[in-house]
Amino acid sequence: MADEKRNNRDEISTHAQNPMDKPGWVEIDGERFWHCPRLFTAEQHQTLPWTLADRVRRLPNAKLLDRKTELGGWRSMTAVEFNEDVHSVARGLIGMGLQPGDRFSIMGHTSYDWMLLEYAGFCAGLVVVPIYETDSAEQIAWILEDADPALVVCETNAMRELVSSKRGCGRSLKHVLCLEDSAVVRIKKAGMDVPDFQVDERSRAVTIDDVATIIYTSGTAGKPKGVELTHGNWIELLANGMRWMPEVAGYPSSRLLVFLPLAHVLAQYLQFLQLWGAGTLGHAPNIRNLITDLQEFAPSYAMVVPRVLEKIYNTAQVQARAHRISRILFSRSVKVAEAYSRALDTPEGPNRRLRAKRLVYCQLVYRRILSLFGPNLKFVICGGAPLSEELGHFFRGIGMPVLEGYGLTETCAPLCFNNLRTNRIGTVGPAVAATDLKISSTGELLAKSPAIFHRYHNNPEQTEAAFENGWFKTGDLATIDQDGFVRITGRAKDIIVTAGGKNVAPSVLEDPLRQYALINEVVVVGEGMPFVSALITLDADMLPTWLKNHGMPTMDPLTASKNPQVLQAISRAVERVNARVSRAESIRKFKVLPTAFTVENGLLTPSMKVKRKQVAEAFAAEIEELYADKLVK
Repeated sequence: MADEKRNNRDEISTHAQNPMDKPGWVEIDGERFWHCPRLFTAEQHQTLPWTLADRVRRLPNAKLLDRKTELGGWRSMTAVEFNEDVHSVARGLIGMGLQPGDRFSIMGHTSYDWMLLEYAGFCAGLVVVPIYETDSAEQIAWILEDADPALVVCETNAMRELVSSKRGCGRSLKHVLCLEDSAVVRIKKAGMDVPDFQVDERSRAVTIDDVATIIYTSGTAGKPKGVELTHGNWIELLANGMRWMPEVAGYPSSRLLVFLPLAHVLAQYLQFLQLWGAGTLGHAPNIRNLITDLQEFAPSYAMVVPRVLEKIYNTAQVQARAHRISRILFSRSVKVAEAYSRALDTPEGPNRRLRAKRLVYCQLVYRRILSLFGPNLKFVICGGAPLSEELGHFFRGIGMPVLEGYGLTETCAPLCFNNLRTNRIGTVGPAVAATDLKISSTGELLAKSPAIFHRYHNNPEQTEAAFENGWFKTGDLATIDQDGFVRITGRAKDIIVTAGGKNVAPSVLEDPLRQYALINEVVVVGEGMPFVSALITLDADMLPTWLKNHGMPTMDPLTASKNPQVLQAISRAVERVNARVSRAESIRKFKVLPTAFTVENGLLTPSMKVKRKQVAEAFAAEIEELYADKLVK
């Protein structure tokens, strides 16, 4: 069955050989879909170890990495130097007795060592299984049981203790090492007697059909599924992506500072792309130092989740409200930025007056916001969750284009992507190269691509359920316009059906509410109920400044969640969002919670997505209270 599915997905290669040599709508045997042709077909030897060897061959002495030192500076590394370091660790992995196909887990914050260990694992023929540094004991136990790694390398002693406490869950687990205790040095010592040709032999033995990574979906409900991604999956997307969006990693001037978790598929994809490309890569392990790292490293582009951009906007908004003049300036600058961006999408473009206004606000407002990203940033790649159209226009208007994309762990990250040449705000772009997309009869986005995973690890039932006649079921509701641009309208499983039969997409209400400075997270509820309600958490970072700007005393989130003025401000925000939707879809009641949603308390995934089921269980009493009197007018 898996081979049959793979053949179905690989039909796309024959599509591209037909008259479909350019993106467009296609109809075959009564089936209509959007097609983007394949620009590259991987050969058996073209694997992730091969990408490093290829970089060494093409650009041996060009800078590949800027690595942050313990003293705070940055040290450059060439492709040759990194390759030598990788081979030294790979020899150690072989010396420790790890065999081709063995699983190897890495748990820790984004860092040079994380990347080094991963590429060493690939070169030694191992399967890399990332573990989020925030994973709970229960999640770690499941990964140890399901993936059964032979080696786990943790960043800290605390992480090692957590993994060791669940050691019995893994049948093959032989070693649990710690970076704080010189794990890399210990691994290298284990390979001192291993000749380098053994690494070369292992690397060459890897084929595109071999599994490269098993990435566990963070999962908003139930046990995480282990997504098996082969070297072929990665290479197809990387090679086609390099040709489809060369501005990302195809030039020596390209610089990427990775600060998203490397256990996340998007961070993995862009790191692989940058290494194989021509630019420079860096890592920011401590998010608290991110602003400083951005200034020092000076990336040419960044990858973020929408919450980062929302936080930047909210911070600027709250700070501007400290004084009447700055408040007026910021408010007007937002309108000008949005108007300018929208005008860019018209045939005539921004008029002279609008351009002049924008120049004024560039000096007064925009440059301060742009300076947060460093002196060299040209654009931002955004994914993982929807970004509001208003924010997309705001950031493009101030001079920072946000290129939204869409993908899943199962697709090696991007299925769709807006590039600088065709950036249509409010969409996640058209299909990337080598991808077919269509909308099912229920409105779900379906996809075919050689980059789509082959199976879930040890889970044939879920694998079977993930496909429909060879098409991967994304689980997201979407539309595709005549030009192939995809607009995600909601998550199929998240749709709320009220007692009146109204279908409500929570994101339509939640996404705009999160733009308000006081609000951190929103969860809309109301399945089977007469009306829709919302659970809201306050933004603890924004709260002190908001209180000060409104002449109110300092208070903690618990006290603020009951404060009449705070509740009134939240109510006004809810009313403004309600004005965008029908009465049947509007939020009639809300509850401000005293507890934040965090990864640590199990209410957020490591990629910062709300776990709806867990939130509903944790706040069942609050939800019941919202519907205690169901006779709402």
